[in-house]
Amino acid sequence: MLVLGIESSCDETGVALYDTARGLIGNQLHTQMAMHAEYGGVVPELASRDHIRRLVPLTEACLKEAGVSYGDIDAVAFTQGPGLGGALLAGSSYANALAFALGKPVVPVHHLEGHLLSPLLADEQPPLPFVALLVSGGHTQLMAVRGIGDYTLLGESVDDAAGEAFDKTAKLLGLPYPGGARLSELAKLGRPDVFNFPRPMLHSHDLQMSFSGLKTSVLTTVQKTREAHGGELPDSVRNNICRAFQDAVVDVLAAKAAKALQQTGFGTLVVAGGVGANWKLRETLGKLHIRRSPRAKPEPVKVYFPPLPLCTDNGAMIAFAGAMRLDGAQTAGAFNVRPRWPLTEIVRSGDTPVSAV
Repeated sequence: MLVLGIESSCDETGVALYDTARGLIGNQLHTQMAMHAEYGGVVPELASRDHIRRLVPLTEACLKEAGVSYGDIDAVAFTQGPGLGGALLAGSSYANALAFALGKPVVPVHHLEGHLLSPLLADEQPPLPFVALLVSGGHTQLMAVRGIGDYTLLGESVDDAAGEAFDKTAKLLGLPYPGGARLSELAKLGRPDVFNFPRPMLHSHDLQMSFSGLKTSVLTTVQKTREAHGGELPDSVRNNICRAFQDAVVDVLAAKAAKALQQTGFGTLVVAGGVGANWKLRETLGKLHIRRSPRAKPEPVKVYFPPLPLCTDNGAMIAFAGAMRLDGAQTAGAFNVRPRWPLTEIVRSGDTPVSAV
């Protein structure tokens, strides 16, 4: 079965082709980063209009890359939510119109499930069951994954997502949009022992997380530093702040992931989402060990990441997730989208409700 995947939830337009026999055979992506940089953030109306302009050319480029034609497509998967309403409608309308014209079914896909399953597109695939750490600009969640659609929410951020905290902190430091990735690069130049920012909820007994207070602590430090330097923020100090902030976020994520593995008894961790590309997070989790009991010897954790190009929003993850959910295919024609859609509301094969704790 050949599935065309359409991703348009925010500011990336992704189109990909996944063949259930051959794997990923086409993948095209356009980012709107440069367009939104002028405004310091994503402008929903502009994002929606740009998706409309890009979808047809990207689809044709994807077909050419894969060496197939429209007639070879067996189903069209699209991101139904969560995301920006107008952006989702652009992708949904296009996917349904194309599927209707081809006489093929459509497969609505949950954006976060796409991220969660994206490590399965790597050469080395994680075995089930596993704990998934979803870290992006909009979500930070820990999930117990026992199968496709069999997800249990273990914990999540109660305020800012990790990626959101990265971008907001970068803005406090005067870095251009989108600043999260730039902050991470500057952190490589910073010293780890200059600032010591708080690790919110690090020692809480649950798996909840919080990053807004950390952001506030950075703001206070930046203000004091500027006052001490005549309104300026020296590059060396900025780099040290970047390093300390990043270390604090990663420490929390690593500690909560370890606790989730201990609670579930699973030995495998899967990391997905845009923050999964962060070098410090990959380095720290790559060395993660857990104790199964107070007297037990620490055990290494097997950690899986999606390929770097698939960490950000992309059509490949939607095509793959759609291929995994072909039993839920629908007749083309309904343009409904779900801008707010908790991952715990999706269902397993057989329409069994997903659990949440």
